[in-house]
Amino acid sequence: MTRPAHKHDYQPRQDILDRFPKISGNEVNGLGEKEWRAPSPFFWHPPDKQTHGGLQQYIVSQFRPPSIEDRSFRNPTVDRGPELVAVASERQPGGADHWTPAIKEFVLADEADLVGVTPVTPENVYTGYEIAEPTLVMIGVAHEYDKLAQAPGSPDNPSAYYDLHDQYNRAARVAARLTNHIRALGYEATPFLGPMGGALNMIPAAIAAGFGELGKHGSMINRTFGAGFRLSAVATDMPLHMDKPDAFGADDFCLNCQVCTNACPPAAITPNKHTVRGKTKWYVDFDKCIPYFGEHMACGICIAVCPYTRPGIAARLIEKMARRTAAEDGNAGAL
Repeated sequence: MTRPAHKHDYQPRQDILDRFPKISGNEVNGLGEKEWRAPSPFFWHPPDKQTHGGLQQYIVSQFRPPSIEDRSFRNPTVDRGPELVAVASERQPGGADHWTPAIKEFVLADEADLVGVTPVTPENVYTGYEIAEPTLVMIGVAHEYDKLAQAPGSPDNPSAYYDLHDQYNRAARVAARLTNHIRALGYEATPFLGPMGGALNMIPAAIAAGFGELGKHGSMINRTFGAGFRLSAVATDMPLHMDKPDAFGADDFCLNCQVCTNACPPAAITPNKHTVRGKTKWYVDFDKCIPYFGEHMACGICIAVCPYTRPGIAARLIEKMARRTAAEDGNAGAL
């Protein structure tokens, strides 16, 4: 498969650069800040709630190829789930032991590939927003790898576009149907649909719900689907048991892997972790990423080339990292 021009050959379009606000997107995101704070809204939020709203509007207005409009998440005729119903007046009895397996079974019997439960915390609520319900049901849907692998999409080859929109719409349908299901049982429920997640900072919530680890490319790595999946969520007051994070060695693997770093045309993925709002983590340079993303109206190269995303590879990498950890633990015990 032919990849885009090498990162050193990429030059951002001037019309996009001209529409960047004076404040850096990295500053908005808290790059270099040593104290913790809640995340600030940026880009995939209503323009009046964030600093880069004009840039977002310009990028969206510039790239609406007719070939994808019939499945775009912006198209009001696309199926993104049913209209939401009111909460039933009578609450069905049951505790977390009953509702947790029932809700997970409902989600996985629908169109979803992943489901997990985690509490709403300050880390996963954007500044200026509120989430009324205390618990999140996180939902994941996997990409079709053969389409994702052709990222970034183009009008001549829209396969990656199709898959991106298809998966966001699929995740939205699951969240809408789950919301109605929970409401019909008499519990509060609010859906959060990608990519416009609104109040919810989805990746930290999904990591807490057991979906995987944060990768060097700024997306999660799951033990089954690698980085090739999308998210939605439902906040609820239904009693549910919380899941735990799932660490399987992806973070250690990323320390030495440079695949996504080398594949990123604008060189937005750095080889080392950074301090972001008081935490040391992998971080993608927003100001470098978004012009390329904007010119192509989505990208996906980094998650497509991630070794964990390739079908059949993740299990072998997890086994390899487990053996390495066991060997290191054994050597430490012998000292």
